[in-house]
Amino acid sequence: MQPKLAPLAECPCARAVETVGEWWSILILRDALQGLSRFDEFERSLGIAPNMLARRLKHLTQSGLFERRLYSERPKRYEYVLTDKGRDFFPVVVALIGYANRHLAPEGASLLLAERETQRPIVPIVVDAVTLQPVTAEGATVIAGPRASTELRERLAARHAATQARSN
Repeated sequence: MQPKLAPLAECPCARAVETVGEWWSILILRDALQGLSRFDEFERSLGIAPNMLARRLKHLTQSGLFERRLYSERPKRYEYVLTDKGRDFFPVVVALIGYANRHLAPEGASLLLAERETQRPIVPIVVDAVTLQPVTAEGATVIAGPRASTELRERLAARHAATQARSN
């Protein structure tokens, strides 16, 4: 599903939220990234109503994040296996965990990321793949991509001009 408003249709954030922004979807993907794949596993882990889980799994499958595979003929049972697109959601889960541990756990983190083999806690950051330097709000901006419309290019130019005027 694409956002209905043209300004949102070109926004990668809006497209991602349209696909996985519903909170059950994010939690289903979190659990799948940790190895869950069956309906009953998701239901038990999340405490989600079966009708809601069925809707979310259908949407995530139609969106290409899961592939539905038959694992039992009698009765017919399916598992939901992450696609490459679904596995690519992992950095988003990592960022959410890092953010929540830094800002939403004043009493201390109850869940940490850790290296699989050593169990050494990991503190996630986003880095540039070329320079390996942290990506920060102060050091990064958005620019028009090769498929940007004229309207998007104009909005970005106006935003850049306003930002420049405020900083002078």
